Parts: sequence; structure tokens; C-alpha cells
Amino acid sequence: MTDFDKIYKNIVSDIFNNWIEELNERTWYKTKIKTWIHMDLRVENFPLLTLRKIPLKLFTAEQIWYARWEYKLDFFQKFSKIWDDFKEDDNTVESWYWYRWRNFFKRDQLDSLIKMLQNEPSSRQWVVITWDPNTDWLASPKKKNSPCVPMWVANIVNWELNFHVVFRSSDVMLGLPHDVAWFALLQHIIAQKLWVKLWWLHFTISHWHIYENHYTQAKELISREHKHKNVKLKLPKNTFDRINSNWEEIVLEIFENLKLQYEPLASLWKMQIAL
Repeated sequence: MTDFDKIYKNIVSDIFNNWIEELNERTWYKTKIKTWIHMDLRVENFPLLTLRKIPLKLFTAEQIWYARWEYKLDFFQKFSKIWDDFKEDDNTVESWYWYRWRNFFKRDQLDSLIKMLQNEPSSRQWVVITWDPNTDWLASPKKKNSPCVPMWVANIVNWELNFHVVFRSSDVMLGLPHDVAWFALLQHIIAQKLWVKLWWLHFTISHWHIYENHYTQAKELISREHKHKNVKLKLPKNTFDRINSNWEEIVLEIFENLKLQYEPLASLWKMQIAL
């Protein structure tokens, strides 16, 4: 198994076999829950799950779409309809990460992050915020979606980039493998832009859960073994700077690079989002 396969399988087994089950009042599914887990990944090996098939174009297109500043779904819908359940009438999703990072707070946090890391790489103050306390839950009116990642931190140590990503909540069976690959791709893109190496990708998640409608798939995944080499990602040149002009080309180039190395086990049937 790959490094990430081992980590992920242990997480699924631990949550499914050892932790609390309760009824989730939003979805009305029983849910296996563990509060607070920390996960450390060395991303020179790209953390792509091979114990089940992960749609490569899906997380790649989503990442590149985010980077284009947009919060309309038009571009992403060319590749997937998975976010259609959360869209507004004007085909937008206001809580999209890159829109929050690049436009929502009347500043481009991502552009500032890159410039600051270039100018002051030893600083420990480079925090990117997603959560808006004015609109995201607490006393705010409920809405279709709010960011699962309130914030993340980037820093450079010994000319190597590492991320610490904080999740308020994670759907372990359906969302977590996608989110891990997604943030690993973002880390690769920013490291390439900064001309630094990759170091650690840290995840801290406050509420890890497996929904009742995924229990059968969880049991199957825990039983699986797979001999698969670690995956290495070679980004297209100047990925960050080309996103706005060559986005479809970038998606296909990244997809082809990963596809050549990726031989996963079969999909775990169709897993439905717990709405």
C-alpha cells in the first residue's frame, strides 16, 4: 500500500470500530464519530488513495476552478455536477474556498501569501482565512453550505513549504480522500510558484465522521490490501500563472500525469452525499 493508503485505512478502521455512534439531526443518518484527529503527510509522495478509485479530474478541476477567482459553477460543471445540490439560483456557491481567499474579504489573500512568503520566508504569520463570522452559522441564518476549512497556515522551513489545514468537519469516506489530494495539489502549485521544495502537509480535524449510508463501504475498505507504489506529481510548468488563460489545458496535463501512475482498486459502489 502507499503511505497514504496505510494512514487512511487506519483512520477508517479506528473511527468505525472504536468510536461513538449517534444520530445526526441534520441528515437523519446514524453517524460514527471521532472528535479531533491530527494527520501528518510527507507530500513528496502525492497522497492519492488507491484502496478505492478517486476521480482524478474531479479534484484537479475543482482546484483549478477555485484558483480562477470564480464562484459561478459554469467551469466546474464541465467536469462534475457534485456541487449542484449546494448552488444558489444564479449558479453560484458563495462559500467556495478560492473565492473566499481571493475576493470575498475585499483582498486577495493568496496573492498576499505568495508575496509575503517570497519577501519574508521565515515568518510564522501567514494565515489564510475562509470563515466569515458574519455569515457562517452561529447566530447567522442557515444556508446551503459553509466552508469545512475555516483557516490554513503556510510556512517555509529550510526552504521547504509546509501547510497546516484546520477542518471543522470531515466526511471520512466520501470527502476526506478528495480533500487530501486537493490540498496536496494546492501545496504543489504554491511550492512551484515559490521555487521551494515540499515538506509536510498537516491536517487537524475537529469532527471526523462516517455516515450510516457508507458503513458497508467502510467495512469493505478496511478489508482491502493493495500493492501500489507511491505516486509522484510532476506539475506543468508555471501552473499558477497559467491558470486564468489555460485552465482546461492545465487540468488535462495534471490528469494525464497522475493517470499514468494510478492503478487503484475498484470503486466502492456509489456513495451518496448526506444532505
